[in-house]
Amino acid sequence: MRALKLCIVGGGSTYTPELIDGFARLRDTLPIGEIVLIDPAVDRLALIAGLARRIFAKQGHQATVSTATSVADGVDGADAVLLQLRIGGQAARNEDERWPLECGCVGQETTGAGGLAKALRTVPVVLDIAEQVRRANPDAWIIDFTNPVGIVTRALQSAGHKAVGLCNVAIGFQRKFAAHLGVDPELIRLDHVGLNHLTWMRGVTVLDHPGAGTGHEALPKLLADFGADIAADVRLPLALIERLGVVPSYYLRYFYQHDVVVEESATTGSRAAEVAAIERELLDMYADPTLDTKPELLGKRGGAFYSEAAVQLLAALLGTGGGSVQVVNTRNDGILPFLPDDAVIEVPAAVDAAGVRPLPQHPIEPLFAGLIAHVTAYEQLALQAALEGSRDRVFRALLAHPLIGQNELADQLTDRLIAHNRAYLGWA
Repeated sequence: MRALKLCIVGGGSTYTPELIDGFARLRDTLPIGEIVLIDPAVDRLALIAGLARRIFAKQGHQATVSTATSVADGVDGADAVLLQLRIGGQAARNEDERWPLECGCVGQETTGAGGLAKALRTVPVVLDIAEQVRRANPDAWIIDFTNPVGIVTRALQSAGHKAVGLCNVAIGFQRKFAAHLGVDPELIRLDHVGLNHLTWMRGVTVLDHPGAGTGHEALPKLLADFGADIAADVRLPLALIERLGVVPSYYLRYFYQHDVVVEESATTGSRAAEVAAIERELLDMYADPTLDTKPELLGKRGGAFYSEAAVQLLAALLGTGGGSVQVVNTRNDGILPFLPDDAVIEVPAAVDAAGVRPLPQHPIEPLFAGLIAHVTAYEQLALQAALEGSRDRVFRALLAHPLIGQNELADQLTDRLIAHNRAYLGWA
């Protein structure tokens, strides 16, 4: 089997060793011959590449690790390009989490006004990178980990790129539910539906055996036996979860308990500041030439199980692991009939060397479908604002968001968003 070439754009991220660890452990599923880490941050790139080589050596993996400071220099001949970018770094994220609070709105990097700010900074950069990838190798898959994944993936697909988005929420639930039930994670199949960071687990099937088409429904047992643990994990009241009869992703807390989150945020430090402190400590660890495993501290950085999800997706797309069913972010194409075909949804899909095909979904009750449609409309306007600019387009996207929706509030948030992001907005 031919060894693959993968590129990681944003390879200088402190998170990269999580991916490298997964690639090393799961080499029989995804045979990698070369990994190129691409990042303009030369010092960080050298640290991460050094640790990556030591992790591979520790695991007896023969892949080479090289670096590049420009996309064009690194992606030639790549089978797949992974995008994990944070334009503006943790400093911009910290602002995204703080200035919306001045208007009484949640501050979060993917939800609400902060999420729009991140989209505006990110979409033009990602599209430029994707064009460079297409010029170097139009057959390469682009795997987007970059938030907001739904908007970024929609931008990529709308521009004709061979792209799919990936989030760790679904695989995280799969692993936690499997642990509760005492079964192999490969036996858990989720009825997971919605948009990126706006999903509900409507069912949890325990398959009769891996790859089986039959199994038994386990969600009622999970809620009955482990409801308190699940509620604590998603940070929502157990009584609400029981009334809904589904397990919302923890991002639904920003919608179902918006004012509670705002009140909490006013008295706590930002997640960005917490992550920045973790990153500084991680970089010190990575500089240790004897370190050859991912540090336990990396688990606090976020993104648990991303490497396993990435390996599963890449193996299916690149034909090294056969077809499989995986939760991904991909084009709707009529699967949710109340959304435009070009909307990006997060649902189980059949994935193989022929591509990604979202599986049919049984009807979604109005309580969930209404919010999905509302946020999809916002995402469409957010993408227009990211592509075309202008204060009015930013205002319209904010006015459309279900957590905002008021004229004066949208105006105030628009002014703050532009003021805090002027350096990244070519039209401002």
